[in-house]
Amino acid sequence: MGRHFSHLNTAVKIIGQYDGFLPFNNFIKVFFSKEKKYGSKDRKQIATLCYAFFRSGHLLKKDDISEKIIASVFLLEQGESDFLAEIKPEWYAQLGSSMQDKLSVLAKTTDQIFPFIKDLSPEIESDLFVASFFIQPSLFLRVRPGKNGEVELKLNAAAVPFVILNEECLSLPNSTKAEALLKINEEVVIQDFNSQKVLDYLKPLGEERKEMISAWDCCAASGGKSILLFDRLRGKLRLTVTDIRETILSRLHTRLHNAGIKIENSYLTDLTQSSLPAPDTFDIIICDVPCTGSGTWARTPEQMYYFKRSKISIYAVMQKQIIANSIASLKKDSLFFYITCSVFLEENEQQVSFIKENFSIKLVHQEYLKGYQEKADTLFVAVFKSI
Repeated sequence: MGRHFSHLNTAVKIIGQYDGFLPFNNFIKVFFSKEKKYGSKDRKQIATLCYAFFRSGHLLKKDDISEKIIASVFLLEQGESDFLAEIKPEWYAQLGSSMQDKLSVLAKTTDQIFPFIKDLSPEIESDLFVASFFIQPSLFLRVRPGKNGEVELKLNAAAVPFVILNEECLSLPNSTKAEALLKINEEVVIQDFNSQKVLDYLKPLGEERKEMISAWDCCAASGGKSILLFDRLRGKLRLTVTDIRETILSRLHTRLHNAGIKIENSYLTDLTQSSLPAPDTFDIIICDVPCTGSGTWARTPEQMYYFKRSKISIYAVMQKQIIANSIASLKKDSLFFYITCSVFLEENEQQVSFIKENFSIKLVHQEYLKGYQEKADTLFVAVFKSI
């Protein structure tokens, strides 16, 4: 049996054992740690086959795993594929064809990869969005203020290729081990290209305001938005953070400490059930709500594979609860940022309508930050001002 057939059989074995509970990246690392017989090249090729399987989403979902992997590699590869040349040579000559032509060969359609097209926002170009699942996103770094020179010097010294996208953002190959080269959170933040843009509305505010600004990152998670907020406001920040998970808050404290940011208040809070434990009001509230994460599925394609449409409404209900329990803490004439990494209408534009209809607040800015042609995530941001 050729090595490609061996790789295929191992990928089938791994996928058969995976249930979607852990991130697949963690799961496959555990698998290979127990199976010492695979060399680095074998591990890389097997992982590529597994990710190809997930990148084709719901296509051939009920068919044989090996058949789905082969079809997925056909859709994924654009130039050469030794794997396909051995496993399915009749498809090899058509590797350079367009996605639509390849789907025609398979007698399949785009909505069989992504059966949620009707749930998308009208702003999302569905064909481009679905095509992006077959392209691995880049690694993006946001350079902290004043650190550009030393960061670029270190990357050049290590012969790491990078592209300067703007004065803050660098794009690197996804496989780059940035933590081995740079001081993460002190010099750079590992943060998606569009995640770096969600607070761009604040740029003038950081220059104009001289006094400290009170802000609440109400679903703080790993703290990337908190660090971004601190930098956007040029350090003029009194920060409150909340999250539902104690372990996450603990890691957040460590991360912000490393970033040189002081947390004024921190609370373990479930905003689907209650509001902020301590009575306080804020100049800025960042409401980066839990969501389907559909705008990030090119980065985590296993989530698309296991996704069910019913989850959209479940998240939408949760989002309304969090909005209602956080927006009450906004000062007059202050800003409320509603953010998701979703592409679904119900989680985005419909939530904007909910906010406008139920609270004394006006919409001042709304946009999709589209990453599906930039090897980046797609996010939604709406900025409101209290009346």
